[in-house]
Amino acid sequence: MGLSESQTERYSRHIILKDIGVEGQEKLLNGKVLIIGTGGLGSPAALYLAAAGVGTIGLVDGDTVDLSNLQRQIIHFTPDLERPKVESAAEKINQINPDVTVNSHNKFAKAENILGLVMEYDFVIDGTDNFPAKFLINDACVMAEKPYSHGGILKFDGQTLTYKPGSACLRCVFEDLPPKNTVPTCSQAGVLGAVAGMLGTIQTAEAIKYITGVGNLLENRMLTFNALAMEFMTINIKRNSGCPVCGTTPVITELQDYEQPVCDLIQKKNPME
Repeated sequence: MGLSESQTERYSRHIILKDIGVEGQEKLLNGKVLIIGTGGLGSPAALYLAAAGVGTIGLVDGDTVDLSNLQRQIIHFTPDLERPKVESAAEKINQINPDVTVNSHNKFAKAENILGLVMEYDFVIDGTDNFPAKFLINDACVMAEKPYSHGGILKFDGQTLTYKPGSACLRCVFEDLPPKNTVPTCSQAGVLGAVAGMLGTIQTAEAIKYITGVGNLLENRMLTFNALAMEFMTINIKRNSGCPVCGTTPVITELQDYEQPVCDLIQKKNPME
């Protein structure tokens, strides 16, 4: 159908990239990306996907904006406190780019609804902040044969990999949720706000590369980084034939909701008191 004059100007910095050009920009405008979680990772992802001209962006989150979110969840502003996160995020996306259609799903991803959500999109971004959601997203995308970007942050560290049908999935690396009291959450251990932005934009780049078909995705590779040392490392991983969900004889054939393995970071009282 071709780009309008205003679209040609808006996306001119993409169009002059030989690996994207007009054809790549049209692919973006026809692309559909689902972001599950509109928090620290989902915020920069939503902003940059909108700016890039991804035609349809789905937002899944049943939470409301809290004051503690604003340190890193940059799509939400102070006047948005107590608003549904998907409503707040959709408003900013529409302000950035009228070309984008936003599908807001004001609910949490669960075993009963996630397959219906991911099936409507070309690529999925995991922007959640808990292990049960991350493993659910992984399992759903494997079963639905949908590519997705896994991302996780804690303190000053981030990690991400991209799954495509046939490549290693999250369970090929971490077979199951961590045991209780082994890994704290961000609300317990903290996270540098900028780390969320760093990882969220990497996930966005993976989505854009997938839709346009350029570059090399983080398939069979896990990228990790530490912002304190500002060191990045890429670890080669292999698809595990014994993986419980994507292996040759999977044992996980139905989706289920998991409980969060809570880490009790309560300082013990001095026994002398």
